[in-house]
Amino acid sequence: MLNTVYQLKRPRQFDITFKPMSIDCDHIIVRPTHLSICHADQRYYQGLRPQRILSEKLPMALIHEGIGKVVYDPTDTFKIDSKVVMIPNIPMESCNHIAENYLRSSKFRGSSFDGFLQEYVSLEPSRVVSLPMDINDNVATFTEIVSVGYHAISRFEKFSHEVKNTIGVWGDGNLGYITSLLLKKMYPNSKIYVFGVNRLKLNDFTFADETFLVGSIPKGLNVDHAFECVGGGASEDAINQIIDCISPEGTISLMGVSENNVPINTRMVLEKGLRIFGSSRSGRTDFINLIELYRNCPDILLYLENIVGSVITVRSIKDIVFAFETDIHSMIGKTIMVWNK
Repeated sequence: MLNTVYQLKRPRQFDITFKPMSIDCDHIIVRPTHLSICHADQRYYQGLRPQRILSEKLPMALIHEGIGKVVYDPTDTFKIDSKVVMIPNIPMESCNHIAENYLRSSKFRGSSFDGFLQEYVSLEPSRVVSLPMDINDNVATFTEIVSVGYHAISRFEKFSHEVKNTIGVWGDGNLGYITSLLLKKMYPNSKIYVFGVNRLKLNDFTFADETFLVGSIPKGLNVDHAFECVGGGASEDAINQIIDCISPEGTISLMGVSENNVPINTRMVLEKGLRIFGSSRSGRTDFINLIELYRNCPDILLYLENIVGSVITVRSIKDIVFAFETDIHSMIGKTIMVWNK
C-alpha cells in the first residue's frame, strides 16, 4: 500500500510524499491520532541545526512523540482500535551492557528515520506499548519526553549515593517540570528544589518543596544531587551553578541538549569528587515502567495536564505549519496536534 508521509523538505517547508508500506506478518500498523512537537523538531523546522546536518537528514518526517490506534496486527499482540504509545527508538541490535537508546547503530524517528508525521506508521510490536483507554489523550501524547525524565532518574538511582535529602532541578521549562514532578513522586521523602529564570513559570511547580530564581539563590544553600534540564547557551551557567551548590560526592545528571561545547569548572568537580552523567532518549523498559507509575500515582497525569499548551487540529500542511509557528511563541507547554488525517 502507499502511505502518505509529510516530510520537512527544507526549514519551514513541508511536502507530501507517498511511500510504499509493506503489509507483512511481523509489523503492526498504527494510525497516529495525537502528535506533540518537541524542541528537537523545532531545531529542524527553524533550520537551527548546522547546515551539514540539515543537508544530510532532510527531507524527513518529523515528530517522535505520539500516540495512535492499532489498525492492523497480524501478531495478535494488540486489539484493533486499542490506544497505544509509539516508541521512536529503533534498535538494530542488542547488547548486554549498552541500552538500546545508546547503541550507535540505533535509529530514531524524526532524527535518522522518518518520524510519526504520516498517515500510518509500521512498527515492530516491541515499538508499541498499550495505554489505559481512559488516559487523557493530550497528556499521553508526550509520554516519550516523560519517559526521558524517567530514564534519567532510573540511571541516577544507579549512580548516586544513598543520601538524597535534597535534590535540585535546574530548568523551569517542560523538561524541568516533568523531571522534578517525577522526582517528587519517586522520592517522596526528599526535598525537591527547582531553579529557574522565570518566576511565573516557577509558580506552576506547586509540587516542589522550594523554587528559586537562579539570580537570587540564598547563600549557603546546598543540594545533595542535581539535574540539569536547561540546555542551549544557558547550560554553561546552569552546570557551573550546580557545581557551586552541590555537596561533595554528589551526582549531576545532564539532560539539556546543547549544539556547542560547554566549558565547566572541572577543578571544583575534582575537588568535590562529583559524579556527572548524561542521559538521552529512552527505551521500551522506560515506557512500560512509566505507564505503571501512572497507574500507581494517577495524580501525575493531573499535574501533567498543566503543561498541555495549544491543542491544534491538523488536516493539512497549512495546519502543520500553523502548529509549529504557534509552538515557537509558546512560553511553556506542549503543543499538541490532533492528527485528523
